[in-house]
Formats: sequence, structure tokens, C-alpha cells
Amino acid sequence: MTRLIRALLLLLALACPASAWAEAQYRLLVLAIPNKYHYEYIPIARDSLEHLARLHDFDLTYTNDPKVFEGDLQGYAAVMFLNTPGEELNPAQRLNFESYMRGGGNAIIVHRALIMPPGNWPWYEKLVGRSFVNHPMLQTGVVTAADPGFPATFGLPSRWIWSDEYYVLTNPHGIRIEPVLRVDETSYDPTRIWPGQVAKPMGDHPVAWYHRFEKGRVFVTTLGHSGEAYREPQYLAHLMGGIYWAATGLGQQR
Repeated sequence: MTRLIRALLLLLALACPASAWAEAQYRLLVLAIPNKYHYEYIPIARDSLEHLARLHDFDLTYTNDPKVFEGDLQGYAAVMFLNTPGEELNPAQRLNFESYMRGGGNAIIVHRALIMPPGNWPWYEKLVGRSFVNHPMLQTGVVTAADPGFPATFGLPSRWIWSDEYYVLTNPHGIRIEPVLRVDETSYDPTRIWPGQVAKPMGDHPVAWYHRFEKGRVFVTTLGHSGEAYREPQYLAHLMGGIYWAATGLGQQR
């Protein structure tokens, strides 16, 4: 009888791929809606995130439909708004996401996802931790590691040549954040902007940060404007570090 059971188990193992026995470490939901300023990144980012999911053994749900926020979000370790701001969610979807965060959910905010019309959804502005003012023209600058012990810096040098839109930010809600990356404003022209607009240096200029909000973890990166960024290994290492921390709370060096 024992031999028969062993034989049946062997046949079952041969019939089923190894992946069928494995359980992913966690689930990540990504909302990525094409818009006027960001659309070409969609297929590139999806391909790269699917690669990261396979490489790092997590489940990925990638969608452009905010109706997913009408369902049960509790099964997701983290939710990523990828170049897609919270204004895309209707009132019921917003309430569901707020409930998710109050229940211990976690969020990742990438580039344009932090841009919200003032007063449109103050709770979301607080979740992000900073509010958008404007941005100079896309330029090459030097990004520095503000927190070398945070996972979103592990794949980066201490000084990193990067080209992006360096957002000018304010803190109208008085939210404390922990900077992960800063941009050196002497390495580009913070005033170079389109006619009729004015951009001023910030001085202390974070471009990625984390903080705790409600009962969850929030990671924000303002980087990621160009579609080509989502093919770039160092940027993807930065993004993966934020995903890893937001989803698990692990990896920080104290």
C-alpha cells in the first residue's frame, strides 16, 4: 500500500509543474491608466513588472480599470498607483481604498500618481505626504541617496546620474516623511520651465520617501517619467526596493 501511495505521489509530481506547488510571497495590485502625459510607458512597465514578479516570486494584478477598487482589496499586500493619480477613483472606490489602508494595507505611489488637484481628495494628499506645485523641464541631474539603509537605494550608487521631471513640492498638511532619495539642485537648472510659468529651487529636495499612514506603509517615488525608465535596471531596482518594503515591511538597515 505504501508503495502504491508513493507511486501515485510521484505521478502527481511529474504531472504538475513545480510552480503549481509553490505559493507566491505576496500579491501586488497595480493601477496604470494611460493619460495625456503618460501612455507610452504602459506596455514597457507591465512587461518589466511581470518580469520582477517572476524573478521575486510575487503575484501581480496589473489593470487599467479602477473598478478593481470596488472589490476586496485585503488580499493584496500593497497597491501601486503607477502614473495614475487618485482622482481616477470615484467616491465609493475611494472609501474602499481608505478602508483598505485603515485595515493595514500598503501603498506605492509612482511619479504622476502623486499629482492631485488641491482639495480633490485631502486624505490621498496626506497619504502621499507631499503636494505637487509644478516641475521644470525634464533635465539630467544628480540624485543622491538620503537613506542608504532603505531597500529602494540598494541598487543605486550614492550619487546617480538620472534624467527626469524633478517635481517641486509643498507640505500643506504638515506630514512627516522619511526621505530616501534627494536631487542635488546645483546639478540642473530648477528654474528652467515653460514661458508663463515660474519654478523655484526647493533647497532640500526629496524625490523619493516613505512614511506610515493610517495602519499601513507608503512608499513614494517622483521618478519614472520616461517610458525608457522602465527598462533601466537601476530604476527598476529602486522601484523593486520600494515594492519589497511596502509589501513586507522588511529589508531596512537600522
